[in-house]
Amino acid sequence: MRFGIFIPQGWRFDLVGIDPAAHWSTMQSLALTADAGPWESLWVYDHFHTTPVPSDEATHEAWTLMSAFAASTSRIRLGQMCTCMGYRNPAYLAKVAATVDHVSAGRVEMGIGGGWYEHEWRAYGYGFPEIPHRLRMLGEGVEIMKQAWETGSATLDGTYYQVDGAIVRPLPLQEGGIPMWIAGGGEKVTLKIAAKYASYTNFNGGVEVFRQKSEILRGHTDRLGRDFAEITRSANFNTVIGETEAEVKDRLAAIRARVEPYLGDGIERFMHNYSAGESLVGTVEQVTEKLAGMRDAGMGYAIHYFPESAYDRSGVELFEQKVIPALG
Repeated sequence: MRFGIFIPQGWRFDLVGIDPAAHWSTMQSLALTADAGPWESLWVYDHFHTTPVPSDEATHEAWTLMSAFAASTSRIRLGQMCTCMGYRNPAYLAKVAATVDHVSAGRVEMGIGGGWYEHEWRAYGYGFPEIPHRLRMLGEGVEIMKQAWETGSATLDGTYYQVDGAIVRPLPLQEGGIPMWIAGGGEKVTLKIAAKYASYTNFNGGVEVFRQKSEILRGHTDRLGRDFAEITRSANFNTVIGETEAEVKDRLAAIRARVEPYLGDGIERFMHNYSAGESLVGTVEQVTEKLAGMRDAGMGYAIHYFPESAYDRSGVELFEQKVIPALG
């Protein structure tokens, strides 16, 4: 199993209480530590407003961070989970990503999806198309990026995007273009797009949901004549780990106490992230067992979000010392 780690960027109230002037140094320090550690990749979210409630707390922009991490680190791969197709023209996004690929010496991943956070869509003037339209935008955008990275230009007279000989040079350093992670588990459209274009998929849920989505993905690849094994399946996990159940309980209490002043009535929605079935909360043994079950269901890549990491790195260190060696 391969492992990635999210770097806190404010979106999930994970930099509150830290002076905004110190946010970058905090994020950079965590990125450098991950670069020196056992992680294959680091990740950020592509969002503009905090969740589960919008607030005035900082949320740092994903692709700006990609460029900064590209220049700051030397080994670790760099991804977003996931870039929202509707937030940037896809030819422009292809150009940005190709430039960051050069800055990083060929370490960029492209996480891409249809988007869902209505509040920020509308606040930034993007409207909020219905799901079928957002997914068709995703399909057209991915086609444009694929053309751009393979040939250096893109032309598409689509319903949502029109580009006419858009030049994207230099090509990414990675042969064949930047690896595409298609995020989402929509069975009729998203997984069909993934079957055609993705090097990786990313969908969440427990073991049974993961198996179900995997079989639907397999059906799409079979119809396209593509080898199902070419696609690595991944999932994201909200991760809180301790040596004992009492330690896990203390960690959850500390997370709640830190963010509750900023969330008000949203606190229960926030904490639900750490009790829902797809969360990864427990002792070393419990966390390892759950990940092993997901591995047995076909998951080859696990990406972990540690809500404490800007304040307390001991949970990350425990995971590095005991879980990754057991499964990596």
